[in-house]
Amino acid sequence: MGSLQGKNVVVVGGSRGVGRAIAEAALGEGATVLAVAREAAALTQLANDTPRLRTLAADATQDTAPGQVFAALAPDVLVICAGSLAPSAPIQDLTWEAFSANWETDVKASFLFCRAALRGALKPGTRIVQISSGAAFSGGPPFAGGYAGAKRAQIFLAGHCQKESDRLGLGLRFMDLAPMRIMPGTRVGKGGVDGYAGYLGIQPADVLAGMTDMQTPADVGRAVVALATGTSEGSSFMVSGSGLAPAA
Repeated sequence: MGSLQGKNVVVVGGSRGVGRAIAEAALGEGATVLAVAREAAALTQLANDTPRLRTLAADATQDTAPGQVFAALAPDVLVICAGSLAPSAPIQDLTWEAFSANWETDVKASFLFCRAALRGALKPGTRIVQISSGAAFSGGPPFAGGYAGAKRAQIFLAGHCQKESDRLGLGLRFMDLAPMRIMPGTRVGKGGVDGYAGYLGIQPADVLAGMTDMQTPADVGRAVVALATGTSEGSSFMVSGSGLAPAA
């Protein structure tokens, strides 16, 4: 019997990359899994590849999204993995719209779903796991606009929401998980590698050659399962090739 047998897991941003790996990991542990994403075509492909997995097309940045998602499946575990590609240009070449893309998508989705949880949309005992990034700790590269700041804001949000849940006696568990290394096999990871290569004037292979202790999307999936089923304290965690650990 899997560690999530009999549990409902909702993955917002679950159609590809890290989100898909999380959905597949939860499914492998016996959960009923709903993958939510904006692009219907990607969800159709996911449903074809994984028949036991449920899907829902919804824009996580819309105010109505949390209610729509929770009506489709009331989660025991909610994973918020929705995000936009970071820009790939120096600050002086960006518009504000491009610079703030990750605030308007990643942070807004986290805010809307966490706010709904604090307003009573989720039952006591529900675990909410946000996926941020190691860029929140390193500051990220100078060509990635507001990406690092947005990811840091998600970490703060998880901590603040946990304090509010405790203050209000809601019995919710808020956590943030930061994959610490670029994952070139994902769309976001490829964008990061190509961005570094273009900015430094080197080849993408040279960027990858300098990276160590890299985690895979499957590693992130296993880390989310561990947070969903374990007893770890704190609200901020990281995962690398070395495994899951509390954030310093």
